[in-house]
Amino acid sequence: MKAQEFDKLFDNGDEDVTQCLDLKKARRINQQHKRVNVDFPIWMIESLDKEATRLGVSRQSVIKVWLSDRLRKQQT
Repeated sequence: MKAQEFDKLFDNGDEDVTQCLDLKKARRINQQHKRVNVDFPIWMIESLDKEATRLGVSRQSVIKVWLSDRLRKQQT
């Protein structure tokens, strides 16, 4: 299918265009992961764990959300 045909289907919104995609090769741009190691003081780990328990999520999730929020604020 040519790009113009795909665009027309998408713009019309009448059909599900996902049938035209090869989702096995799909990637989320800028969402690749890279593992890093960070050392935190014990008091900080304890605070993170309390917050994670309060929210019902993992420590890693708390760190990711807080860092993401801070980085977004820095960009504006």
